Amino acid sequence: MPRIRAASVAEHRSMQRAALLDAARSLLSEGGTEALTFPALAERTGLARSSVYEYFRSRAAVVEELCEVDFPVWAAEVAAAMERAGSAEGKVEAYVRRQLALVGDRRHRAVVAISASELDAGAREKIRAAHGGLVAMIVEALGEMGHGEPRLAAMLLQGVVDAAVRRIELGAAEDPAAITDAAVAMALRGVTG
Repeated sequence: MPRIRAASVAEHRSMQRAALLDAARSLLSEGGTEALTFPALAERTGLARSSVYEYFRSRAAVVEELCEVDFPVWAAEVAAAMERAGSAEGKVEAYVRRQLALVGDRRHRAVVAISASELDAGAREKIRAAHGGLVAMIVEALGEMGHGEPRLAAMLLQGVVDAAVRRIELGAAEDPAAITDAAVAMALRGVTG
């Protein structure tokens, strides 16, 4: 029987699950979805490969749990940045800047790798719902700025953010700060900025 490294079996299982998710984040951020395999998770955590299956039935299950755990944390950071802004324009700027500032974070790199992969319907739906929650955060500020269709504007704004994320992730010729400034200008002034 394996050694329990906590005060209780439940706490031990929780610690092992957290270690597996942390290993999954690392694997995704280092090598994309191809790197996320059960043998690699086992190696990173020191578990037997068969033990990984006790925690997750499939790679998609790992992805779904990462979405459930990481998206809310990411969204809370964006929401907190928006709350500190004093105006609708400031909220839009904070929305863009905070998301782009998170690009270097392991959680974000894992989410980008997840989003780029072929997932089952359940995992895709969780990602869609999480992105929908992110987009919903900015609708009110866009309405305050006078947009006639703030929900549509929010979805398009997120498209600008997603494009900027990809540009930064690719290691584009431009400095990440310049990409962020351009995305903020696009968000606030359109292509005339």
